[in-house]
This record gives sequence, structure tokens and C-alpha cells, in this order.
Amino acid sequence: MYTIRNAHLSDLDDLYSLSKKAHLLNLPSDIEKLRYLISKSEKSFKSPSENLEENYYIFCLVNEKTSKVIGVSMIHGKHGTEDKPHYYLKVGKEVKESSSLNKKIVNGTLKLGVEPNGFTEIGGLILDPSFRGSGEKLGKQLSMCRFLYIIQNPKYFTKEIHSELLPPFDDNGKSLLWEGLGRKFLNMDYWEADILSQKDKSFIHDLFPSSTIYLNLLPQSSIDVIGEVGKNTQPVRKMLEDIGFKYTGEVDPFDGGPHYRAKLTDLRPYKEFCTMKKDALSKTLVEKNCFISDETEKNNNPAVHFIAKAIHTNNINEASTDELFKGFYI
Repeated sequence: MYTIRNAHLSDLDDLYSLSKKAHLLNLPSDIEKLRYLISKSEKSFKSPSENLEENYYIFCLVNEKTSKVIGVSMIHGKHGTEDKPHYYLKVGKEVKESSSLNKKIVNGTLKLGVEPNGFTEIGGLILDPSFRGSGEKLGKQLSMCRFLYIIQNPKYFTKEIHSELLPPFDDNGKSLLWEGLGRKFLNMDYWEADILSQKDKSFIHDLFPSSTIYLNLLPQSSIDVIGEVGKNTQPVRKMLEDIGFKYTGEVDPFDGGPHYRAKLTDLRPYKEFCTMKKDALSKTLVEKNCFISDETEKNNNPAVHFIAKAIHTNNINEASTDELFKGFYI
């Protein structure tokens, strides 16, 4: 049995163990940074700020047999402000023609862009490798619980939802776009630049090329990763596309990972969100397989501000006849 709930400070050790397996900046392998992020998440769930960029939510997947956290996912209330804008590279094309040579050339291009009034961002999805492929859709539960929360608390999120996906890296963990582009202008390692950008993004505007970047001037290895996702990220991309996200034609300026975005009201979870009684849900589960349900109102623990679980044919009979389930099929 698994449940998903908001993170507690008591999860610190489990999250630290997960961070060692993931190597993601939004789940740093640093006890004090993790403590700060969990505290920030607790505050956001309990009393979210009207300044959306200050809200940061961590969702934990808990194995009820062991009480261990085996996965996390996250929401940032707003990514991209006047003080910390959202930077991206716009992928485009430029057509050149020569009448004297009777020749037309299409050049691929990149152009640095900036968005000071950004979007709610979903990210930081990590599932312990030993629980992947279990057949219980644990990764999907971790992803979808975020939409379950956003749908019911829309005033704390933007109308559009944004996601940034990781591209392929080489065997040494290097970003191939960074090696062919960013390093030449910033003269530092990819991970160093990425860490610096968490605190201050102004150097991106100051040092990155402001004019059009022509792809044919870059190494082919750099071109090949622009807008692509790594092997481990391919299921995430498919999951996002299946519920309504679309590639924006924008990529991360450091590693070339694609940016996906959608209006909340265009997403399948939003359109299919409903409240159902046990009997009605039970009849559909044979075909639909799994329903993610918000169980917060059934919980008596004051430290739990959000809790959800997957309802399927194996556990629906545990519910009382009149019990209500709020959520959507996954």
C-alpha cells in the first residue's frame, strides 16, 4: 500500500537518501539545504503566499509497509519573475536566398529569450530505482498527484503549467550543448553554471550571446541534443504529452532540454476531475484500472495538509458504501 502526502521534516533522512540516487539540483544532497526546502514546503502547504514564486511544494510517496519515503515530486508556484526571470533559447529557422546562385538555404537558429512573468513549474520527480516497473504506476501517481492538488487550489498557481525535461548527457555526465556553446562564453563547467543560476540568473543575460546563434556553427553532437530528452526522461515526456502538454519550441540555455507547457484547463486531469461514490467508481475500475483520489478530508493528522492514494480493484472494497472519491483516472 502506498500513499502520497506533503513532506515533513521527519522525512529528511529518506529524502537525503533519495537525493544520492538522483543528482538533481532541486533535491540537493545537502542536509541543511534539504531541511530548508522541506520547511519551505510545509509553510506553502499550510499557508501559501499570495506571491506565488515563494511557494514550493514537495510531495512524498510513502511505502506504508515500511513508512519509508520512496519517491518525491515537486511544484514551484511560479518560475520566472522580474528579479529572477525565466531564460530559454528559442529554436527557429532562418531562410536565406540568393537569386544570382538560384539557391535557398534554411539555417537552424537559437535565440536567447527572457520571461519575467513566468509559470507554475512541475519538476523534481524521483522514484527509488528498486520500485520502478512495479506495475502499480508509482511514477505516474507521483506525477499526477501534483495536478490533483493544483486543480483544487487554482488561485495559488498560474493559468499555464510549465515543465523542463532533461536532455541526453554523455557517458561522463557532460551536457553536449554546453560543451559546444555555453562553455565558450561563460568559461565554466555546466554543473557550476547550473548551481550559480539557482541563486542569480543575471549572468545568463550578461554573458550569453544576445544575437542569433546559427546551429551550423555548433558541433553536430551539440545540435543533436537540442530539444531531445534522455532515455530515463522519455516516459515523462510521453506522460506529459498524453495529458495535453506540448513542446514550446524553447529549450534550456545550458543543456538544450525541451520545455513543455499547457493551460491547466486544457489538461486531461482537469477535464476529467470528478467526485464519485464507491459503487460508481467500482464499476469503472475494471476498464479504467486506476483512479487517484484526494484523501485529505478523511485524514485526522494536523501535519498532513494533502494526502492521496491510488484506488483500484484490489482496494476499492475496503471503502464504505457511501464513501466519496475526488480525483481522476490515471
